[in-house]
Parts: sequence; structure tokens; C-alpha cells
Amino acid sequence: MAASSAPRYLRPTQSDEALQHLARGAFTVLAGGTDHYAARVGKPLTEAILDVTSIGELRGICSAPDHWRIGALTTWTDVLEAKLPPVFDGLKLAAREIGGVQIQNSGTLAGNLCNASPAADGVPALLGLDATVELSSAKAMRVLPLDKFILGPRSTARRPDELMTAILIPKPQFQAKSHFLKLGARKYLVISIAMASVVIEHEAGIVRKARIAVGSCSPVALRLTALEDTLPGKPLDARLPEIARIEHLALLKPIEDVRASAAYRIDAALTVVKRTLAAVCA
Repeated sequence: MAASSAPRYLRPTQSDEALQHLARGAFTVLAGGTDHYAARVGKPLTEAILDVTSIGELRGICSAPDHWRIGALTTWTDVLEAKLPPVFDGLKLAAREIGGVQIQNSGTLAGNLCNASPAADGVPALLGLDATVELSSAKAMRVLPLDKFILGPRSTARRPDELMTAILIPKPQFQAKSHFLKLGARKYLVISIAMASVVIEHEAGIVRKARIAVGSCSPVALRLTALEDTLPGKPLDARLPEIARIEHLALLKPIEDVRASAAYRIDAALTVVKRTLAAVCA
């Protein structure tokens, strides 16, 4: 009898076991599967699958003295249900925008990052949180800033033998507030036209640090560093949103597609940024 040509399917229960498999051969890593299955409807599976959903040690959120550690298999529902400080409010708002409840129950933060869609709702919020990602292989572990991990549409710095094992969020130096806002053709279950996430660290009513990220307006989500640099020292009040100007969005390079023109996206991004800043100040 001829040997079976069916693709391999492996489901390890320990991260070390998963890393050993990745060291020995090429696999498509499967977490929540919400992007993987949708892209293959009606098509036969041809690649070897490494299903990591049973690795319990990779799920959950824990606090260390100087950072939070979010396990790579933590779902968006886990984020919504976790008791987290206000700096995570923007990430929680982004979590509510990711598909429906079924998708939020299965989809993982790491999957959202590794999929590297320009319209991934989680990326601007995590950029605003100054997130880094932990990448592990059988030989070593390394940590990359999120903006160095996502290289372009559907492209990341993850090597074939690596598994994202955690997302690390540094604790803010001052009190912090955050917000996330997304513009689409309808309220829910939609790919965004523009979205923004804002994290403001403040003290005595004064902005000390600002991190502002925009998604769906470039090949990758981007921090608006020019705007961020203008905000420290300003009062955290209703005047803050008016500081944002179109020139602060110069780094953005929006595409034109069926959802919006490039010019509309830039105009929408400025409006979304101002509204997100206003929400943080409220």
C-alpha cells in the first residue's frame, strides 16, 4: 500500500515539545485558527500543522514588578474578562472589535500579531502599550519591539523554528489612561477604514508621556511620533485633541480600496486620532 500523502498534524501539550518539532521541520503554527481556516475554505490542507492550542502554560496574564506578561495563547475574551488597570482600556476596546464573540473566544493575541494584517485591530493598541514580543526556539529566546516584529502585510520577523511565547507590556512610569477607536462601514464585524489607539501617562493634570498609533492607513500600523513629541507638558484637558494636525500623519501611506480612498483615509485618521484623544481627556 502506498504511504499516505496527508499532511502531518501535531498537537503538543508542552512548549518545549512544540519547539522541538519546529526545530526539526517546517510547520504552520495553529493557535485560534480564526484566520487560518477562513483563508482555506474549500481548499485541501497541504501544509504540516502544529496545533499549539493545548499548551496551557502559554495562556494567561500575569504581573511582574516592571511589566505584564501576556501568554501568546491568551484570547481576546481573556483580555476582556481580566482585571487590568486603565492603561489596558484601549486594548479591551480593541478586543471588542475583533469579530464576534465566537472569534473573541478562540482568537489569540499572538495570532493577531503573527497574521500581520495592516487592519489587525490589536496592533495599534499594543503599539500604544509599547509592547514587545517574546520569540522562543529550541536553542534560544529573544525579545523584539512590536514595530520590529511586524515587517509588512502578512510578514513578520518570526523565524521558522520560533514560536511566539508571550507579549510583554512595560508598566508605565506615571498614571496612565488609554482609548481605542475604529472607523468602519458599520459598527461591528467590519474591516476598519482607520483606527487609532492612544495611551497617555499623566501627573497632576499634565501629560508626561504619549503613545499614539494608527492602523489601516499604512502597510503596517504606525506610531505618530511627531504628535507624541508635542504632547508632554500640555494640560490633559479638552484642548489636547486640537494639537493634532494633518502634518503629524505624514508617515502614513494609506491605500485606496473598496472601503475608502487614500485621501479619505488620511482625513478619517486625523478625526479618529482627535476623538480618541478627546476620550482619554474626558
